[in-house]
Amino acid sequence: MTFSTWFTFLIAACVIAISPGSGAVLSMSHGLNYGVKKASGTILGLQAGLLLILAIAGGGVGSILMASELAFSVIKTVGALYLIYLGFNQWRARVELIKTEQASANTQTPDWSRRFLTGFLTNATNPKGIIFMVAVLPQFISHDAPLLPQLLILGITMCSVDLIVMHSYALAASGMQRYFSNPRWLKGQNRFFGGVLMAIGTALFFVKRSPAS
Repeated sequence: MTFSTWFTFLIAACVIAISPGSGAVLSMSHGLNYGVKKASGTILGLQAGLLLILAIAGGGVGSILMASELAFSVIKTVGALYLIYLGFNQWRARVELIKTEQASANTQTPDWSRRFLTGFLTNATNPKGIIFMVAVLPQFISHDAPLLPQLLILGITMCSVDLIVMHSYALAASGMQRYFSNPRWLKGQNRFFGGVLMAIGTALFFVKRSPAS
């Protein structure tokens, strides 16, 4: 892999990471509710989901998913329903009055493994991620060089960029915690992020696979 090829992929990874999506919404939501430190578990889960998709695309399985109407529909439906489920739970989440100085210490914060799993499933079941990997990844892989080292380089690059961007989203949201000590504001932010997640999930139902060549 040449430097120019890697640098082009770096730019593509930055654009994709910065573009608002379910991962960004989830990072902001958890950053606002739990703080940046605890949102890191969610963000690490997002990276694990990205790596799974990269491995699927790199191994050629992604091409099968894109070619099979049934397989792609199953992945799409599972991903859409999961995001709607997350959004619905956040929309109807109970709001308890807490002191401002205790806002970041909510006792109802899910444990690390649950936050990690939420992030993992959010990216692993995202058909847009599969489409991106299957459509874009092959353009940065040389068939004259071993596949595994190239996948490792691309994976490290992609996750490094996404880690920085998602933590930036979480940090920005966490800085607004002091504005959400009022129960009405807390309820409003829960409904906002919940509504966005449900909207993204609903939009996934309209994602179409690329026609098999």
